[in-house]
Amino acid sequence: MLKIQLIATLAVALVLLLTTGMHAGISAILGGSAVLIGASVASLIARRNAKNEDPTAILVNLLKAEAVKIIMIILLLIIVFKVYTQLVPFALIAGLAAAALFSGAALSKLKV
Repeated sequence: MLKIQLIATLAVALVLLLTTGMHAGISAILGGSAVLIGASVASLIARRNAKNEDPTAILVNLLKAEAVKIIMIILLLIIVFKVYTQLVPFALIAGLAAAALFSGAALSKLKV
């Protein structure tokens, strides 16, 4: 599912690059990358010791994974806002939304 998130982010970035310009394309990639990185870290946490635990522990791992994902996205977006001075906010949100739409699907397809 991370591949699909990446493809969605790149598709939005390409459309924005062609229609709006380079900074919009980069902003979309940065927005989508925040979700991709957060989802990658979350999947590692969700899988942790999942085979040897009871259902309650698995649920707790999933909740921890979701919390870490949200925190990672927020921190990465703060960094992007502080570092990238040519940021196009609409493009950042479009890239973030494209990746976020598939983020829940990525965790639901997780094999534990």
